[in-house]
Amino acid sequence: MPHAPRDAFEEFVHARTPALTRTAYLLTGDAHLAEDLVQTALFKAARAWHRINGDPEPYVRRILYTQNISWWRRRKLNETLTPSYDDKAGPGREADRELRMSLEAALAQLTVRQRSVLVLRYFEDLTEVETGAALGISSGTVKSTTREAMARIRSRAPHLEELLEGAS
Repeated sequence: MPHAPRDAFEEFVHARTPALTRTAYLLTGDAHLAEDLVQTALFKAARAWHRINGDPEPYVRRILYTQNISWWRRRKLNETLTPSYDDKAGPGREADRELRMSLEAALAQLTVRQRSVLVLRYFEDLTEVETGAALGISSGTVKSTTREAMARIRSRAPHLEELLEGAS
């Protein structure tokens, strides 16, 4: 890598790794897998850095999503939840921690595609079209996958119904 692109890549890594890691954690449900996923995405992005025009974040995020699905397909991971890397207990945070744990458990009940669609739609705030483009699926598939995922969460975690009302 020439000097200027290397500097730009290093700046990107420094600035965006925390956000990418949070997204990767939501996708995988495992802090260690999330770190591996981010490292893989950044490695692939570094190799293609000279070809990336404009904002590199969508390119790197697409690698995150597709790599996560690829890993899952190869290994059919049995997800087990581990404490979040940014889960700090403290006064008044117990309710937040319990809600976060409930959400993580509910996400763990979903297929990788369902989980990816919900993370992109509601955490990353992408439109159905943008979500479909990021995952390489149609917007109709995004809609049906979202509907199926929400139904699954509602049936397995009815205590989250009030939270889910705004997401439908």
